[in-house]
Amino acid sequence: MRFIGSVIEKLQRHPKRVVFPEGTEPRILQAARQFYALRLGVPILLGDQAEVREAAAAAKISLEGIRIINPASSEDLENFSSRFYRIRRERGLQPTEARDAMMQPNFYGAMMLAMHQADGLISGASHITGSVLRPLFQIVKAAPDIGAVSSCMVMEVEDSRIGENGTLFMADCGVIPEPNVEQLADIAVSTARLARHMLGVRARVAMLSFSTKGSAAHASVGKMQAATAAARRKAAQLNVEADFDGEMQVDAALVPEIASRKLQDSKVAGHANVLIFPDLNSGNIASRLVTHIGRTKAYGQILLGLNRPAADVSRGASAHDILGVAAIVAVEATDYQKLYPGADAKLPGE
Repeated sequence: MRFIGSVIEKLQRHPKRVVFPEGTEPRILQAARQFYALRLGVPILLGDQAEVREAAAAAKISLEGIRIINPASSEDLENFSSRFYRIRRERGLQPTEARDAMMQPNFYGAMMLAMHQADGLISGASHITGSVLRPLFQIVKAAPDIGAVSSCMVMEVEDSRIGENGTLFMADCGVIPEPNVEQLADIAVSTARLARHMLGVRARVAMLSFSTKGSAAHASVGKMQAATAAARRKAAQLNVEADFDGEMQVDAALVPEIASRKLQDSKVAGHANVLIFPDLNSGNIASRLVTHIGRTKAYGQILLGLNRPAADVSRGASAHDILGVAAIVAVEATDYQKLYPGADAKLPGE
């Protein structure tokens, strides 16, 4: 069974509530409808009820089984505003500003997530990344044992010899422009955790570069070498089941024949199921190239290292892509404490 099919099957056994702040976006409406039709749980759309219903009617999409909440008229608006004020007052936020923020769907959705009124959040189909991440960083915040919040793409390629039966996890493709050594280690460990959780096998993590084991000399090569060592240490401390190797070129990471010529005695080379890029430029470009010219299904960005599960989808994502991301995020929610022990220990504002 292909990866996303197995994810959907798992979620049908443990349905979840997923909030979609972009309630009038046609692709979101389609994904929410499919989420309900596949018995994956309860989709929650944010927005003015009349506008959501009008958008659904225009797209000929049934809203049966879908909740609609208007933040501006919600019974939770005052409670959410008060909590957000307590979270941000030391940063100079005023009560009226807190209320104004909570009337915005991305802020309201982030508070729903933090308050366990939703199990996962999906946004980004019509918003830039900053508009999605800012509320999450301010309200949900980072898990306690992770220093860097990042993101990954889950790729389904046609060739089952690549990755884990055709599934690859690629990071960071959406958050940190120039990660330092410790941030790269956090990215690697967080992605390895997610891959282990979703695939059910040991993560094999390739720390990528234009060099393989010192075949070129450059500061960025040294950074990936140091990040590999740091990731191994961090994974050991956190009991993450994963092997890390690098620095290595991407062909050495994925193709056994090439790996045999470039590296010896590596548990990762030629069989990597997780690819960690040296910076956001390379990760974002590579993921989009693979998606658009490699006949690959791409699901992301899955946010890593947050206290609660969420994703920032691309403005170019299809309804099918969004459905897949929602399913992945909801499956994360079924066992999130195993991914991030100690996450969500205290509600915001308490």
